[in-house]
Amino acid sequence: MLYKLPLLQYIWRQIRLVGSLPYFSLLVWILPLLLFTSGHNSLMAHDEALYASRARLMFDSGNWIAPWEKAHHKTPGPYWLIASFYQIFGVSDTTARLPSMIAGILSLWLVYEIGKIMLGKKLAWLAAAILSVEFLWLQYSRLSTPDVAMVLLVLLAIWSFIKTELHPKYRYFWTFLAGLSLGLGFLVRSFMIFLPITGLLPYLIWEHRRHRHLTNPILYLGFFVGLIPTFVWLWLSWLHYGNQSFEELLNFLLFLSSNDPYDNGPLFYIWNIPLKSFPWAFFGLLGLFLTVRRPISRYNLILVGFPVVLFLELSFFTTRFPHYSLLLYPFIALLASVGLNWLGNIYQTRNSSELPLPKGKKNVSNIFTKQNLPRNLSYGFGGLGVLLIMASIVIISWGGSDIRKYATIGFAMGLGWLILPGVWISRYHFGKKFLTARYWIAGWLIPCWLALAAIGSIGLLSDYNPVFRTFLQQPAIASILQSHPIYFVQMDDKIQVMLDFYLPIQAQPVVSISQVPALSYAWIYTNQSPKLSRPHRIIDTVKEYQFIQVLP
Repeated sequence: MLYKLPLLQYIWRQIRLVGSLPYFSLLVWILPLLLFTSGHNSLMAHDEALYASRARLMFDSGNWIAPWEKAHHKTPGPYWLIASFYQIFGVSDTTARLPSMIAGILSLWLVYEIGKIMLGKKLAWLAAAILSVEFLWLQYSRLSTPDVAMVLLVLLAIWSFIKTELHPKYRYFWTFLAGLSLGLGFLVRSFMIFLPITGLLPYLIWEHRRHRHLTNPILYLGFFVGLIPTFVWLWLSWLHYGNQSFEELLNFLLFLSSNDPYDNGPLFYIWNIPLKSFPWAFFGLLGLFLTVRRPISRYNLILVGFPVVLFLELSFFTTRFPHYSLLLYPFIALLASVGLNWLGNIYQTRNSSELPLPKGKKNVSNIFTKQNLPRNLSYGFGGLGVLLIMASIVIISWGGSDIRKYATIGFAMGLGWLILPGVWISRYHFGKKFLTARYWIAGWLIPCWLALAAIGSIGLLSDYNPVFRTFLQQPAIASILQSHPIYFVQMDDKIQVMLDFYLPIQAQPVVSISQVPALSYAWIYTNQSPKLSRPHRIIDTVKEYQFIQVLP
């Protein structure tokens, strides 16, 4: 038996070595957050369902260029990507979300690579871990939309620019890859790719003497090659629709630049980003201040200049949606790692309550000094954790069934926030010196991970329309949908698009119930039912809609 011991020790060392690899550890960190569900999935009723259903139309029709009745207003990259996954794994909402999940994982690894060059391995891993637990980022990494894929391409371009400077011997390869990534970005996100390109201009122009990217023809060659799929699609689309293909693309850009459908003013991102990335945006602001105060050589115009310019662009762009800001989230994470590491270094020193007061400051509270920041934050968020736990217990004990599931999120986060004061007290009041800054920083990551894991486990990141899902899965309803055409009578576009994806036979929208043949089935608004001029049978009511059969 003794001869087996060295072998077991060797295997254990190899397992620990693999576990210490940054790529593997980041994958283990993010994968549960991407996969946790309540066991059910249903698409979000607008953007996500739009991309999934349009990709399905391409897949079902076999026409990947012009399956629409009129020219389309978006480039087809996202539809091609999702339809390709349909080709491999079959049509389902889970398959539609796989491209974003893969893009999210690859983006984490690129953030690590970029951060490793700019900030070092420790802060790079921390930045990638922080990005994983930013709520909006995780949500869109689980949706069938093109936003995370575009972020991946922009991060790949930025990484390529940096690698060009580090490895001049391979500068043509890296410069070509940078241009190719930005060119493919147009296929994925149309004219929106020019916002991050503009955000890179301070780095490309002001640092030109050092890197000379803008005078390298290989950059433009790569960009042109990246545009070739779009050019091919436009040409084939023009053969089918004529000039309408170009007009629709431009008209959609003009619409976005001149309309604010939700009346989100210029200050929208100032509150929305901190809310959707809590608490990391505040650490990001601290990191931004520290980085401006002590600039990082060679890369400050990427780490600071790019997100600042992009933020201003998004704020002045007329149409403002939360997901437009997703490209800022990797940089919030990078800057947050700087800010959190700075606080961790303060934590590592002696407790500020043990330090002597400045001369002439007798009996004056030292609570707001820099040395006290980690302690105050620990106690503050620990208090927040206690409140969350108490509120969750009350809701679980006396709340309704619908609200109880949300209490689990607060309970998980509340327990996590107790780590911070626990680590602080154990180190500075009980002498547990092994509780270094790593443990304290982990006390910030774990509560967010637990909360997002709880959100995923109860279906809030995967099951966006459980009522419709349950209705459509009923055997009696499923048999009707399999064998009869369905009609939409003036339904809301969002719900109509979502149902389009799940219905086995494509539904037909109509203006009036008079256009629905006898013995056919239709969706109508509930308040329409008493006003219908034709006899009908109400099969079921789902939210504000009714599923009916028109009688002879």
